[in-house]
Amino acid sequence: MTILAPHPFGTEINTEHLLEQFGNKTQWEDRYRQLVQLAKRLPELPEELKQRQLELKGCENRVWLGHQIMPDGTLHFYGDSEGRIVKGILAILLTQIEGKTPEQVLALDPLKFFDRLGIYQQLSASRSQGLDALVATIRKAAEFYR
Repeated sequence: MTILAPHPFGTEINTEHLLEQFGNKTQWEDRYRQLVQLAKRLPELPEELKQRQLELKGCENRVWLGHQIMPDGTLHFYGDSEGRIVKGILAILLTQIEGKTPEQVLALDPLKFFDRLGIYQQLSASRSQGLDALVATIRKAAEFYR
């Protein structure tokens, strides 16, 4: 089976790595720069994967989030955004959910991890609504495959 839009999140870049990267950042500007760096590591989605049904509503910037179930029962999520911060947020989400089973994804509380990184409380209202929309879409996908 071909993996659509491979990326390093959840494999090369894991949650411990992110905790380490964000842990020593005390200023929001430093965390912001870290988000931008993560966004640069998320490959741009090919145009053929930027389908209308993968585009999320309720986000400040255009965001695409797709998924597929792998032969071993784990999920592969992929995505992109036109906004650097949103793309960095997406990268953090992908780090948490990539390669997990639908049950494992449903057991996660991704927003708690954003709190641990010191990001959630700094997000604007529209960005936190976008994050909520991404989490809802992820949960819906996991429910679909369960």
